[in-house]
Amino acid sequence: MVDFPNEIRINPAIINKLIVGGVVVLLVGFGVTTSFYKVDPREEAIVLRLGRYTGAPVTEQGLHFKLPFGIDRVTIVEVTTVHKLEFGFTTQTPGTRTRYSPRSSGQADASLIVTGDLNIADVQWSTQYMVSDAYNYLFKVRNATETFRAMNEAIMREVIGDRTINEVLTSGRSEIQQEVKEKLQALSTQYELGINLDKVILQDVNPPESVKASWNDVNEAQQEYSATINTAQAKYNEVVPKADGEAERTVEEAEGYAVQRVNEAQGDADLFRQVFSAYQKAPEVTRTRIYLETLNEVLATGPRKIIMDTEAKGLLPLLNLNQEAK
Repeated sequence: MVDFPNEIRINPAIINKLIVGGVVVLLVGFGVTTSFYKVDPREEAIVLRLGRYTGAPVTEQGLHFKLPFGIDRVTIVEVTTVHKLEFGFTTQTPGTRTRYSPRSSGQADASLIVTGDLNIADVQWSTQYMVSDAYNYLFKVRNATETFRAMNEAIMREVIGDRTINEVLTSGRSEIQQEVKEKLQALSTQYELGINLDKVILQDVNPPESVKASWNDVNEAQQEYSATINTAQAKYNEVVPKADGEAERTVEEAEGYAVQRVNEAQGDADLFRQVFSAYQKAPEVTRTRIYLETLNEVLATGPRKIIMDTEAKGLLPLLNLNQEAK
């Protein structure tokens, strides 16, 4: 059996030294852990010393020293990453087959925009941007991201409000994207947001759900109307040029026939004048010649004729009377 004393006495000086040593170790450890920060290649660091900006942002990658115990506060900003704001939809699964989730009530209100002809369009779009100036992005405007979102909505409503519903839904999409991008970049530069705009993409543009069925019916009717017009135009292009060609051909044939008849009449008149002139010079000879020529034409068109002298004798056996029968 070992007897222990009933009371263990500890020296207060030793306890104080242990406490002070522990505090010193904790302070040294905390100071070491808060004296360094790391900057990646895609980042910039903004250092605030006692709440005041110290100078140019730190862009050199690697570990950097700063004053510990919260004297220097570091804010890391990604300046090469493309950020994305979505309006009217939310991306669930990005990738090759991107999936989108339904809109929330706030997003639905943002995407319903009145057009220039007082129609309502459900416009879903996204804006891609990068931070070009980390200091301006953090300190020039309070909550730069929300301010930039509000600017997106305001400018999109302005641009959509200058166009008709047909332009928004069909042919004007590329122009809308370009105009919104230019105006948004100009406003961001004016406000010194420190944002460089990459692109504005119209994800989808539709009429509101409450009138979508009626709008589709109207579109189908317009498509049928256009198809009917195109069919009629094609038929017109097929029939009218052909009719025009036939009319021109008929006119040209008539003109050619008229020229032919005039020339023939002119030739007959000239021939008659020549015959009449010859007749006046020798009437008897001309009458005889005309008689013989006319008789030759008449006899040539009728059946075979044999002309004999009534007083001729013994000529009949010499004639081949069966020639015509053959």
